Amino acid sequence: MMSTLLVVVIVLAIAFDYINGFHDAANSIATVVSTKVLTPAMAVLWAAIFNFAAYFYFTDHKVANTIAKTVLEEYITLEVIFAGLLAAIGWNLFTWYYGVPSSSSHTLIGGFAGSGMAYAFILGADPIHAINIDATLKIIAFIVLAPIIGMTISIIITLIVINLAKNSRPSVAEKWFKVLQLVSSAALSFAHGGNDAQKVMGIILVAMVAGGYMQNTEHMPEWIPLTCYAAIAAGTMSGGWKIVKTMGTKITKVTPLEGVCAESAGAVTLGITEHFGIPASTTHTITGAIIGVGVVKRVSAVRWGVTISLLWAWILTIPVSALLGGLSLVIVHYLL
Repeated sequence: MMSTLLVVVIVLAIAFDYINGFHDAANSIATVVSTKVLTPAMAVLWAAIFNFAAYFYFTDHKVANTIAKTVLEEYITLEVIFAGLLAAIGWNLFTWYYGVPSSSSHTLIGGFAGSGMAYAFILGADPIHAINIDATLKIIAFIVLAPIIGMTISIIITLIVINLAKNSRPSVAEKWFKVLQLVSSAALSFAHGGNDAQKVMGIILVAMVAGGYMQNTEHMPEWIPLTCYAAIAAGTMSGGWKIVKTMGTKITKVTPLEGVCAESAGAVTLGITEHFGIPASTTHTITGAIIGVGVVKRVSAVRWGVTISLLWAWILTIPVSALLGGLSLVIVHYLL
């Protein structure tokens, strides 16, 4: 039988996955809504379908394994996971309320790492020794690399597409790009589901081991990925309209052509990071891709003031979440 705390942790993890869905829905649908290819209601349904479809393709769970190894095994307890989830959910809801497209991935990682470090401190150990330095540095590096890669691929794709379509009639080209944006939006939603659902899978997996329900993290029960993909898809259907406005209109004005290029670049970048088991941020990736299509027009087409504000949110997410995770662990440890 599962303990009460283990059940609570699993429920919280699934709740975080659901929140991740509506918090990050904007990443998949912002451009397709802002270009009026789909209505908001149709866009979230479209994105949710492909979020869940990723379940049938991403079966290696490399990202889940990376998340599971963020905190070293000897410092992982149900209390640590519980506190980390509380911190991650708190920061996610805060940033969603204020329309800030912060990274759900980094919120979860920061909260988990912070609670693990606090637990090590309580035990009298060096807090730094509680985390997997190699995995953590790789994750932190992609705070910078994910948007840069997304922007670079976006610029390349945009230049290629512009040259291929330069002799087409504008009205015909726009019609085709609206159709193609359905494909690129689906690809981005598919990659988003494959990358982000795995993060919670990793948390549930280590919770099962910490709760004594499983011996190790070698084999994942099938109900875990199935539940996580369903939760993120359901969350996506709930939308995240404040963040849609930021992503779809405030960074730069996006046309159907640019929407196709940005979404395609985001999908390719996430596919690459998933292949190497790197829990990259969908938010960072698509933001970089949108900046890329803006830069191709002209540098001044990008509203750099908005971009800098987003950058601060990205920089602060892991340390703030870690601090919240540490404080949550201290409170939970002395109350439970």
